Amino acid sequence: MKHVDYTDLTRTIASLTEGEDDTVALMATLACEVHQSDDRFDWTGFYRVTAPELLKIGPYQGGHGCLVIPFSRGVCGAAARTGQVQLVPDVDAFPGHIACASSTRSEIVLPVVNSAGKLLGVFDIDSNLPDAFTGADADALTAILASTFANAQ
Repeated sequence: MKHVDYTDLTRTIASLTEGEDDTVALMATLACEVHQSDDRFDWTGFYRVTAPELLKIGPYQGGHGCLVIPFSRGVCGAAARTGQVQLVPDVDAFPGHIACASSTRSEIVLPVVNSAGKLLGVFDIDSNLPDAFTGADADALTAILASTFANAQ
């Protein structure tokens, strides 16, 4: 079973995205690299802020995702609304969870902000395994997102 090496992943993403400030290009590259880095990652992608209190699907890897998620609903909405990482060991126990895929058992969602503090969207990783994500995943992914999207618009 392949397990992510965050040091290597951080280096690879930094190399691939150096000098890029287009948000969609950064999201597409990051979703691809992160998705392929670990067998736990069943669906990996972004939901973009497209209107006040509204997320729409962005670049992703895996099966289809939900097209629209209001800030008031689900794990992605909670991350966007609170600005806090959502680490959900059992999606069935999360009040208001939106089941975009019936195979999802656990999830991590991280807010994506630029260096000005503007919320660009959320980064969502689903796993078909229960309790698949740890605080170490949250910390490493938060650091990757901060450096990748620092100059994004």
